[in-house]
Amino acid sequence: MIARIRKSIDEKDQGFTLIELLVVMIIIGILAAIAIPVFLNQRKKAEDTAAKADVSTLGKEIATYFVDWDGTTDPAITQTVATGGGKYKLGTNELGNASNKVVLGDGVEFLGTPHDTNWCVDVTDASGDKAVVGFKYSAASGLEAGKCA
Repeated sequence: MIARIRKSIDEKDQGFTLIELLVVMIIIGILAAIAIPVFLNQRKKAEDTAAKADVSTLGKEIATYFVDWDGTTDPAITQTVATGGGKYKLGTNELGNASNKVVLGDGVEFLGTPHDTNWCVDVTDASGDKAVVGFKYSAASGLEAGKCA
């Protein structure tokens, strides 16, 4: 009996059938079709997070500037590379690196007087989900989606 089983195992072809291979390829294709769009959206969310981090940092730096404000000199924020990236500066002081593709709006915008409680700064990132809207940080409402008015 054992000899017959051993003989049938030796004679049997040891490989996958074409149907088995096609089923596996179809399953892999379905999984890839589900996973690829999810990964692409994660990149856009990361770009938005970088823009949020940049504008939050800028807003906190402006708020800190107004703590010791002399009442006359308004802060001016610039970005050394106008197309995204580079460095942010508050007057002559360097604030740090700008994230790639994140572009500063018009700098600090003053929405009324007194300036220390009525300011806003905004950034945009063309490759994020909120490319048109951007993000702003203001003295009145903190971090929000949108641009300064």
